[in-house]
Amino acid sequence: MTATVLDFERVRLALDDGVATVTLNHPEVLNALSPEMLSGLIGALDAIEDPANGTRCVLLTGEGRAFCAGANLQGRGGADSVPVPRTRRAGATLETQYHPVLRRLRDLACPIVAAVNGPAAGAGMSLAMMADLIVCAESAYFLQAFRRIGLVPDCGASWLLPRLVGRARALELSLLGERLPAPTALEWGLVNRVVDDAGLMAAAFGLARTLADGPTVALGLTRRLYLESPTNGFEDQLDLECRFQRQAGATDDFAEGVAAFLEKRPARFSGR
Repeated sequence: MTATVLDFERVRLALDDGVATVTLNHPEVLNALSPEMLSGLIGALDAIEDPANGTRCVLLTGEGRAFCAGANLQGRGGADSVPVPRTRRAGATLETQYHPVLRRLRDLACPIVAAVNGPAAGAGMSLAMMADLIVCAESAYFLQAFRRIGLVPDCGASWLLPRLVGRARALELSLLGERLPAPTALEWGLVNRVVDDAGLMAAAFGLARTLADGPTVALGLTRRLYLESPTNGFEDQLDLECRFQRQAGATDDFAEGVAAFLEKRPARFSGR
C-alpha cells in the first residue's frame, strides 16, 4: 500500500496503513520550531485524529540532520540554538502556541514513537520526551540550553525530565546546559534504543508498525495510565486501572485476543 502524504506548514504527514509519520520539515534551520511549524503540527494532529484516516500509531521525526533544534529565533537555527520564543513575552507564547501542541500529543488515543535523528534541543527535546518509545540515531544528542540566556526549562521539560532520568540528572542537564549524547541517554533511561544512523527510520518504523498492529484502544489506555501514575495516589491509580480495564474489556480486540489465545494462533487486532 502506498502512503498518503499530506503537507502542512513546515510539517509533512505520511499515512501508511495505520502508521502516521509526522516529519518536522524545515531542515535549513534544523527543524527549529516556529509559529508556522506549530500550526502545521496542529493540522497534522487534526488529520491523525480523524477516524477516516485510521491512525493507530504516530511516528515523529525530523527532516535532514536534526530532530528539532528548539525554537526558531527569528529565522536562525542551529544544533545549540537556545530554545526561546520569538517574543520576550515567553510565558504568553508558550500558552498560545506550544502548550496546545503538547496537550494534543499527551491526549492522543494511540502510542507515539519518536525517531530522534539528530540534535533535540529545548522544546525539541520535550517533543521527543512526549513519545512513549524513543529510538535514537547513534549521533543524536539532547540539550537543555535555557540557562544560557537566563530562562527556565519549559514545554513540560521540568515535569518530563525528572520522571525519565531522576531529579539529580534532570538538574544536571538543566543547570549546566551540557549535551547528552544518545548512548548516555540510553544508559540514563531517557531513550529506549540507540541504533546506527543509517538504520534509524527502519528500526523506528518497525516499532511503530508493531504498535499499529496491536490492540489500539488498550495501548492508548496504557499510555494514559502511565501519564497519570506519577501524580496519582495508589488508590487513585487502582481505580483508574479498573475503569480503563472495563473499557478495554469491552473492545473487539479483547474478544479477538482471548480467541487467539484459546486457538493457539497470533491475534489479528482490528483496533476496535
